[in-house]
Amino acid sequence: MTRNDPPLDLTGWIARIRGCEMPVFSHTIDALRTILGDDRASASALAKVILMDAPMTSKVLRLANSAFFNHGRQGVSTVSRAIVVLGFNPVAELALSVSLIDSLLTGGLRGRVHAEMARSFHAAVQARWVAQRRGEGGSEEVFIAALLARVGEMAFWCFGGEQAKSLDRCLLQSPVREEDAQQIVLGFPLRQLSVGLVREWKLGSLVGAALELDPRSRGPERAVLLGLRLARAAEEGWDTPAGRQCLREVADYVGLPAAAVQAEILANAGEAARIARTFGAPEAAKMIPLGGLPSEPLAPPAPSGPDAQLQLRILQDLTEMIMSRAGIVDILQLVVEGVYRGAGCERVVIAFLAEDRLKLVGRVALGSGADALCGRFVFPMEGEPDDVLDAAIDSGQSCHIHVTRPDAPGAGRLIKVTACNEAFLVPFGTSAQRIGVLYADRNGKPMDEEGCRAVRQFALQASLALEIEASSSPLR
Repeated sequence: MTRNDPPLDLTGWIARIRGCEMPVFSHTIDALRTILGDDRASASALAKVILMDAPMTSKVLRLANSAFFNHGRQGVSTVSRAIVVLGFNPVAELALSVSLIDSLLTGGLRGRVHAEMARSFHAAVQARWVAQRRGEGGSEEVFIAALLARVGEMAFWCFGGEQAKSLDRCLLQSPVREEDAQQIVLGFPLRQLSVGLVREWKLGSLVGAALELDPRSRGPERAVLLGLRLARAAEEGWDTPAGRQCLREVADYVGLPAAAVQAEILANAGEAARIARTFGAPEAAKMIPLGGLPSEPLAPPAPSGPDAQLQLRILQDLTEMIMSRAGIVDILQLVVEGVYRGAGCERVVIAFLAEDRLKLVGRVALGSGADALCGRFVFPMEGEPDDVLDAAIDSGQSCHIHVTRPDAPGAGRLIKVTACNEAFLVPFGTSAQRIGVLYADRNGKPMDEEGCRAVRQFALQASLALEIEASSSPLR
């Protein structure tokens, strides 16, 4: 793009990168996606595509021999052997990623390109680790998705010409947020360019799901999202509130002690630098932050107890959200925050009945270890009158589970999951039917009446929001 060319909009940028700047990559994408989309495609067809590109062949073989991908340390000297050892899809995805990185190492604002690559490699390694620690399959797919999630940002800094220089100046001279600067200079955030290129090149549904940036998503897209957040937090500093919050969320999600998470995240950064060098991006490898974890041991900020003033402010915010017909998920997230911060609880879970009302499933959570608890919070609803969960749904009455009487009435299966014999349980729903429960505890510390009243009040707000929603449309 020359100085006199008119600025491009989002559609123009997608077309330009696809057709003018990266035609070789587009051709590789087409060839690899054709093979991946053909259930009858053979390993020899994939090997042929890779072998047609000597630099790609060399890098794919280096990656196939690395401990990061080749867990069994089996020697790999041919592409055919790499497909046998690593698998058909992983080799194809590696070839695709190698082709992309090579296409982007050709010009543009090199510092910006390398910074984006550093962030992408770091995010990919962290995301893969999150998926593995969570016990989910498809960790290699998670790695590739995180690596490609900022493809638009990388491509723009490589081929953006005068508009890239203008954005660079804006970022250097103005104290505005990165995405705000992009909107000012380009008229759209670069994340939308990533979304467009992912769709154009059919880079996979997992990348697209991660780019939706839903913080409540679970599964492999959550691992990708957390990987991206960890990479950004490392750049901004672990001792910042955002850095500490990110570490706490990751610890909760993978169910590991915070200290163990810190040590492994630091090791992952070094691994990311090695992988970047193997991909042929040594300058990006140098830009991956390798240290700077919190100077003090990370611990979740335990609520100090009920805070009446904070409760009132959050209840006022809830009322405004409910009256403005905000999304029910956003309202429930604020309900959980109100119980956590305002009522002084350390773990909060909101669980909903399944559509057939035969199972209660955790959906929203907050607190130390609450994310892991939410994943375990699954209970069949069998209509047992002595069971606290069945009784709460059937009667609509809240239940205070006391340490002095943990087995009465029927709290055993709940305590087995929560590992806490001091908690509070409140059902919520509409006037027609109760559809879920709000669970809160203080990790074994007593729940006083003041705290219980606060939990009831926030559960009432959840019911009010659901009642209003049900009055305008069917709930389910």
